Amino acid sequence: MRDHRVRNMEEFAALSGLSRPTVSKYFNDPGSVRRSTREKIEQALERYDFRPNIYAVNQNRRSTKTLGIVVPFLADPFFSEIARTIERMCIDAGFRPILFGSHGDAGVEVENLENLRVLKPAGVLMAPLGRLSDRPTIEAFCADVPTVLFDSRIEDLGEAFVGSNNEQSIGMIVEYLCRTGDAPTFFEMRTPANPNAGKRRRAYEKAMARLGFEPRIVHAEGQGWEIEEIGYREGLRALSDRLFATDTVLCSNDRLAIGLLAAAYEKGVEVGRHERCAMRVAGHDDHPYARFTCPQLTTVAQDYEAIAEMSLTSLLDRIDREERSQTTSITLFDGRLVMRESA
Repeated sequence: MRDHRVRNMEEFAALSGLSRPTVSKYFNDPGSVRRSTREKIEQALERYDFRPNIYAVNQNRRSTKTLGIVVPFLADPFFSEIARTIERMCIDAGFRPILFGSHGDAGVEVENLENLRVLKPAGVLMAPLGRLSDRPTIEAFCADVPTVLFDSRIEDLGEAFVGSNNEQSIGMIVEYLCRTGDAPTFFEMRTPANPNAGKRRRAYEKAMARLGFEPRIVHAEGQGWEIEEIGYREGLRALSDRLFATDTVLCSNDRLAIGLLAAAYEKGVEVGRHERCAMRVAGHDDHPYARFTCPQLTTVAQDYEAIAEMSLTSLLDRIDREERSQTTSITLFDGRLVMRESA
């Protein structure tokens, strides 16, 4: 059984017979102290009940081994999945990730950056809200802290941007849907939460024009992050009012498509790729639940692993540089068509 609980670093240093700076140096990097010193500290850790506050350890350093991760909404499965992937890669790289969700609120996003300033992170990976973001605040933060943006780009901010090639991915699924059935109507939120929605609509319009079809767009009224609810409610309205110009609907994202599938089921409209079906539905993102809908959702898979790995690699490269980059590098990854029963 260990001896009494040690309250802070000063007390632990005294019990170890070492100075506080030496003990702090060990917790920052065990290899930076002599072997005999390291052994003495590790013996004390075996004897005493002490767990250092990693962030307090580093407050006097210019930067820490902490990496911040900021996403718009942690409850969104897309962001939770990509944040989980980045978090694992940060740990493997020897850093301590700390994760913040902005709850779709620009004020909370600003608070997250202010909190990160206090923690003195080595760098930050950020998926900003996009058009809702407070650009001057993010610009000032990026000037002080190495920052790489992912998923949603804010023009000329951050030392790098990593995301998906929406023009390629939307173009690919539009071509597939046109080749295998009716040209798709595009279903999107009028006030989208997804910061990529505008890029996807423009990519849809461009692809339809290239293939010789007239673009047709149906807007779902509503805003916020309850996207399935909006897709369901507005899907019911669109089906009742016959707003979809064709029997094929391409949704701006999978969450909207999941709501539309529920609406179609309630209205008795059979969805799928077989001749007996009255409607086809497709989405974008390959939401973690897309293969568990009924029918399973045809979609475009974003490359989570590649986006996470390139985001972190770009950030670590910036951290290691003596000079900050004056331009933003841009890396876009192509999507992959996932053909399932819904289309």
